[in-house]
Amino acid sequence: MTRPQEPLTRRTDGTTGPGPLLPPPGGVLWTLVGDVRGLLMLPSALTLQVAHPAVGAGVDEHSVFRTDPWGRGERSVRSLQLWVYGGDAAAEEGRRLRRLHRTVQGTDSRGRRYHALTPAYYAWVHATGFPVHRHAIRYLYRPFTEAQERRLYGEWLRVGRVLGIRDKDMPGTIEEFWPYYRKVLADELEANAVVRELVATDIRLPPPALGPLPLRPLLRLCWPLILPRFLRLRRFLTIGFMPPDAREAIGLPWTDEQERRLRRFGRVVRAVVPLLPERLRYLPQAREARRRARAEGRWSPVGVRSTPRRAR
Repeated sequence: MTRPQEPLTRRTDGTTGPGPLLPPPGGVLWTLVGDVRGLLMLPSALTLQVAHPAVGAGVDEHSVFRTDPWGRGERSVRSLQLWVYGGDAAAEEGRRLRRLHRTVQGTDSRGRRYHALTPAYYAWVHATGFPVHRHAIRYLYRPFTEAQERRLYGEWLRVGRVLGIRDKDMPGTIEEFWPYYRKVLADELEANAVVRELVATDIRLPPPALGPLPLRPLLRLCWPLILPRFLRLRRFLTIGFMPPDAREAIGLPWTDEQERRLRRFGRVVRAVVPLLPERLRYLPQAREARRRARAEGRWSPVGVRSTPRRAR
């Protein structure tokens, strides 16, 4: 079994400093990660992660995604926000995640021993965010230019360094990324038990403890009616925002009619979300980080333009 890697403690781009460089204020990730549209992409990224046998086995055997799905989702979103907007707290979050995964080990569905911090597996979990963002943005934002796509990948590499992923374990350029990605699709991915649960429409899921306290009893009362619709929507968005080659590798079905529905959904989202005030459009941690960066003169907007094009 490959020995787990140690976290980075210095910059990896040739400069000196206390830790890896973070994505810059005003960059692509500062636009994407805190925007409420980013929440729509997360199920696809998670499903692509767990389709790897080692990752799927780790989640199946060690995660609380069945017993505390809403809490796990909230913690994942909070952690992701820290990677991008956390400043000094980002490096500590990276170290915390590595401590959390030190005991995650076992045997995967192919009979191979795994450890969550094995470099190839830990890097794959991070790598999935790039192709999912790249694909979903075509529906939820304006399509990327080549420069924006390269900037996204470069910033995603920076986040990987925060998490302790070494340069040699993640392809350094987009040109190197795609052969790596396609090899994992061809050699590793499968529709394992966790994947099937994440796209199932007939499972039990407890109601979320969300919203004002007086309304929560009403949510619990209505949950049996809401749940089937929620699960169908989750499956639709999970498969739809997954890159087509990944869908095919895992064996997830997708029809031309579903594609047309997803495009219509994307047009509505592109039209509505940019009109929202920032307090509704951005998650709290992102909103505060953006406000602080502007106040300190650190804001340099080079991210994704989200003003929608006229629908064609």
